[in-house]
Amino acid sequence: MNHLLTLDNNTSSYMEYNISSNNNTISLSSWWLTWFLPWFCVVVFILSLPLNNMAIFIFLVKMKVRKPAVVYMLNLASSDVIYICTWLFRIVYRFLGNNWLIGEGMCRFVMASLYCNKYGSILLMMSISVERFLAIVYPMRSLSWRTVKRAWLVCGIIWIISMASVVPLLINRQTFMLPAQNITTCYDVLDSKVFNGFFFKYFIPYLIIFFILPLIVTTTCYIGTICNLCLPHIGRTLHRSRAIYLTAVVLFVFVISFGPSNILFLIHYLQMFRYRDDSLNFAYILTANLSSIRCCLNPLIYYYASSQLQPYIGTLICCKRKVRNRSIEVALVIP
Repeated sequence: MNHLLTLDNNTSSYMEYNISSNNNTISLSSWWLTWFLPWFCVVVFILSLPLNNMAIFIFLVKMKVRKPAVVYMLNLASSDVIYICTWLFRIVYRFLGNNWLIGEGMCRFVMASLYCNKYGSILLMMSISVERFLAIVYPMRSLSWRTVKRAWLVCGIIWIISMASVVPLLINRQTFMLPAQNITTCYDVLDSKVFNGFFFKYFIPYLIIFFILPLIVTTTCYIGTICNLCLPHIGRTLHRSRAIYLTAVVLFVFVISFGPSNILFLIHYLQMFRYRDDSLNFAYILTANLSSIRCCLNPLIYYYASSQLQPYIGTLICCKRKVRNRSIEVALVIP
């Protein structure tokens, strides 16, 4: 993510571009960052945008948002759509050789939006796991808590917390000109003094609140759900199978999407703070970009979370034709 740049406080002129002496450090102009990653993100965009828009349409028009689980999934799909559309600015930025051409203000806005939706998604996925845990382990006792109104309240709080948490990204400088490469970076380079002071104190608690705590809560809910479903008195019903599938799918999506990038995020920042060593920079950039694949995987959560969603998907994307007075129905369902 970040190289460190030292600036003259009086003139704000370029003085030192402190790239790690580690030979494995990858240049901002490398093929990986200017070709592979942007094309990967283009594929994710093409796949995820219609899937999530279709999910939003079904939730709003077909299912009418009558259950708390649907509220959480609707907000998660909406978050993914906002994230992937904002990500287009970063795709263009990568294709241009990591050269940001649309100003400091847009850089701040784009990065704040990406962080808000990325880590808001973590809290929403945590909420889905908690809701499923209560529905399966305490189905009767939790009825008064698992209401649509309370679900909207929780989502509202999540959005407020997510937006408030990115205010520091809106008020601190994010773009820096690198004369040696003749490019203006957006967030890939930080002022070393600001990083060692404010940003380090900001991002470490940020990771604890938006990743480590949700990971603990989500894992605990999964373990409790699986243990309950494995009890002898729970028969092998369709409801049980769907609950197991949902647990496995959400856990898989959560770990694949957020695990590697956030673990590297934490190690990378600690290493930069203590040793001014950015040798993990390339690994973090790679995993952070690859984690956008969650926008394609989240529709699996919607599919397994609700039995009502499955026939609606078939209805939307199937074609019915009559050939020689015979009705032939072709249906494609998300696997």
